[in-house]
Amino acid sequence: MDEYNSGMDPEVRKYFRKIINSFSACLFWLLSVVTAGLFFHLGFVDEGLKWYNLVFYFLFLLTFAALLRYLYRLWGKRKD
Repeated sequence: MDEYNSGMDPEVRKYFRKIINSFSACLFWLLSVVTAGLFFHLGFVDEGLKWYNLVFYFLFLLTFAALLRYLYRLWGKRKD
């Protein structure tokens, strides 16, 4: 079957692609942060604040801002 004759409207296909891209980007970010914070113990401040805790939380905020920027640009497009 051809892409244009697959039975799905092109506008619906674009919208569905936006949903899948948003979900996968958020899931990847969340899994990365949870793995680094819990598995490698970078998110815990047990015996005082260490330099690697500060780097982890700085990167956490930086990547969260990048994720929000990506989502804003993805959903802010008028026409593709």
